[in-house]
Amino acid sequence: MKSLYRRYRPLKLSDVIGQPQVTEPLMKSLKQGKVNHAYLFIGPRGCGKTSVARILAHEVNEFKYDIEDEYIDIVEIDGASNRGIDNIRDLREKVAIAPSSGKYKVYIIDEVHMLTKEAFNALLKTLEEPPKHVIFIMATTDAYKVPVTITSRAQSFTFKLAEPSVMFEYLKSIIDKEKIKITDDALKIIVKRGGGSFRDTLSLLDQLSSLSEDEITKEMVVDALGLPEDEVIKSLISAYENGETGKIFNIIKDSLSAGIKPDTIASELIASIIDSPGPGLMELLAKLPDVKAPYAEAKLLVALNRFDVQSITATVSTPRAQMQARQAAKQPTQAKPQPNPAPQSQPTPQSQSTTSPNSESAPQPASPATNIDLDWDQILNMAQEKSDAIHSQLLKTKHSFDGETLHIYPNKKITKNILERDNNKKILQDLIPSGVKITIHDTTETPNNEKKDAVLSRLSDIMGGEVSNDGGGNPF
Repeated sequence: MKSLYRRYRPLKLSDVIGQPQVTEPLMKSLKQGKVNHAYLFIGPRGCGKTSVARILAHEVNEFKYDIEDEYIDIVEIDGASNRGIDNIRDLREKVAIAPSSGKYKVYIIDEVHMLTKEAFNALLKTLEEPPKHVIFIMATTDAYKVPVTITSRAQSFTFKLAEPSVMFEYLKSIIDKEKIKITDDALKIIVKRGGGSFRDTLSLLDQLSSLSEDEITKEMVVDALGLPEDEVIKSLISAYENGETGKIFNIIKDSLSAGIKPDTIASELIASIIDSPGPGLMELLAKLPDVKAPYAEAKLLVALNRFDVQSITATVSTPRAQMQARQAAKQPTQAKPQPNPAPQSQPTPQSQSTTSPNSESAPQPASPATNIDLDWDQILNMAQEKSDAIHSQLLKTKHSFDGETLHIYPNKKITKNILERDNNKKILQDLIPSGVKITIHDTTETPNNEKKDAVLSRLSDIMGGEVSNDGGGNPF
């Protein structure tokens, strides 16, 4: 079966969608019998240049147009693979031959800007004095690469990418004919990703039309194309505007983990900024087109960063490093060893037995357990930055800490299942200091009061004061 793009390729100028600035003048000139000897079609890929060239070649000769037909008087040349002077010299010899069945011999040169300088010079000779039975239709995506001597001898038409509203209605007519069930929200994503190119948009619709025998939804399309959610893009732009480098890092990390490519994120950011431009986003917009291999992930992070390297180092750190930094700040600073003064008199035997000369300066080993402090609210905040799913499940749990192990008590089985997934448990482990273990208990278990009292006692020793039990299963 033919692809949608080939099945719905226009066969007449009146069938061409979204290019009235091209089709209307051409139809008028054909009706009046005024045909130029050379045309230059300019525009981005997939906007219909080659289709219109083929239609024009058939209509000037009054040939019936079918996608599969082949007329000896219509010759298509790929400028990228026939770019040398020898190719153009061969063409010059053949243009002298009269058409066999039509009024004109039409040469369609696609990607004409790929011709070499020598080839352009050879083509120029033919364009200056063309045989009356020859028409050249040249197409290019890069008009600035075509010499002025060529463009000045051709009638130029500029093609445009289709407006989203025009493309949407066009797709609606196709899905009605093809009986494809798809929501408008899903169709809008296809229109957006197609970028105004009829070929790209129809190819995308063709690709996604088999996602479901039932209705194709927005979520299916987003998942199939590996696109970030709109909320993710909005969050990135908001974080960029507010200078939240850590949040940017976490969003990008989660997106990459979900299989979303950095250049896709950059493309969505560009589209969003163009839809709603702001003066503070112009610097970001200038950097995003550079997000491509190699090191696309790094380029995306740098593009979204508005601060210096020291700011990145200070802000973009792992949750474990953040926790350890807070712990270090809470530890009392040890005094530097001071030199012992010269003894004024001989110490008594009793003082010799109880005090060593270096007793005040000798560092005392600290118990690892008593040096660990956990801030549950901080853990929740970091969890929210890492994963909304984990954060929402932690809110449904009770917890306790015995100095070595963080005990989590889910209230539902689904909460336990979600938290025990390998990826989620790894994220949880990154939220707490190194050396602390995590145990996720069954839903039938609850925090043990005796264990909580022991923890409270230990925390009281650490803090140097009394810590009370709030009765809510939250001893810290």
